[in-house]
Amino acid sequence: AMDYDRNKALLLELQRAAGTGNDRCADCGEPGPEWASCKLGIFICLTCSGIHRNLPEISRVKSLRLDFWESSLIEFMRNHGNLWAKAKYEAKVPPYYYIPKSRDCMVLREQWIRAKYERGEFLDTRVCQDPCSAGSREGCLWKLGKVRRQFQKRQFVLSAREGVMKYYSKESKGPKAVISIETLNAMFQVEKIGHSHGLQITYNTDGQIRNLFVYHESGKEIVDWFNAIRAARYHYLRITFPNVPEPELIPRITRSFVKEGYMEKTGPKQKEAFKVRWFCLDSQERKLIYFKNPLDAFAQGQVYIGRRDEGYEVRGDLPQKVCVKKKKPVITLVTPVREFVFICENDRKQKEWMDALNGVITQ
Repeated sequence: AMDYDRNKALLLELQRAAGTGNDRCADCGEPGPEWASCKLGIFICLTCSGIHRNLPEISRVKSLRLDFWESSLIEFMRNHGNLWAKAKYEAKVPPYYYIPKSRDCMVLREQWIRAKYERGEFLDTRVCQDPCSAGSREGCLWKLGKVRRQFQKRQFVLSAREGVMKYYSKESKGPKAVISIETLNAMFQVEKIGHSHGLQITYNTDGQIRNLFVYHESGKEIVDWFNAIRAARYHYLRITFPNVPEPELIPRITRSFVKEGYMEKTGPKQKEAFKVRWFCLDSQERKLIYFKNPLDAFAQGQVYIGRRDEGYEVRGDLPQKVCVKKKKPVITLVTPVREFVFICENDRKQKEWMDALNGVITQ
């Protein structure tokens, strides 16, 4: 019992020790990890510990508070730790590779953990891939049909060297679409697509935003596609903006929407009936995009959101002459051209949308 209590205290001391990196999960950065891999010598969060449990050959998970820790294991943890593991297992992470955070979906986190410890992809001994070759890939993905709304297998080809991504259907001799890497974006959309490996690819075509919704049965395959798209984008940005420092380029490789969800909107005269629409806020492009349905291929419209000093503002009330029958919270987005009026489902949603819109206006 004395050993149990003493070792637990030593372990918790190690977790909090300054300069070790042990106060955050070694894999996703979640603060205050309560678990550890006593085989790898790292401190991890509950979610990442679940992934480590599926890798018994390379990792062994124990709770910091609930399990008994032998003195030899305490010593092992002291001699290793999160910063030590980062230096070893993340020695050569390519700049384009997406490192997941605690809020990211499970497939990204699992493949990051497997890439590090199981496949040793970023060890010092590995040769880093040139982004041009890393941004070239071909294979089949399941793609949601634009009209029939069923997933069908499609051949995809990505070429960083040519600066394009193409996809083919069985019937078509030529590509169904040739997508410029200049406007290409990808983000994981697990809940929206309804698949744990669901990926949303967006690009511009004839001034319109086009969505492709895809997945692959293999978690490794879909994450490899995501990072290949990122490598192609990184290659494009490096060549297009040679003088921009790397820390400024990295966030521009791919992006997720800062907020998505349903709101109701009225027309330009503010007398039209309110209609339910699915909204996506793209803070990087400063656009509020809206669709009839979340899985639509094309947007119905978009609103550019400038800065406060340019006359943009968000208010939680209605313009003077506008009446709304429903007693629900509203948002008025003021632009130099017109005022856009939206109805939210509840007060919480109104606050979330107002915070997100204000975030774009003030950036």
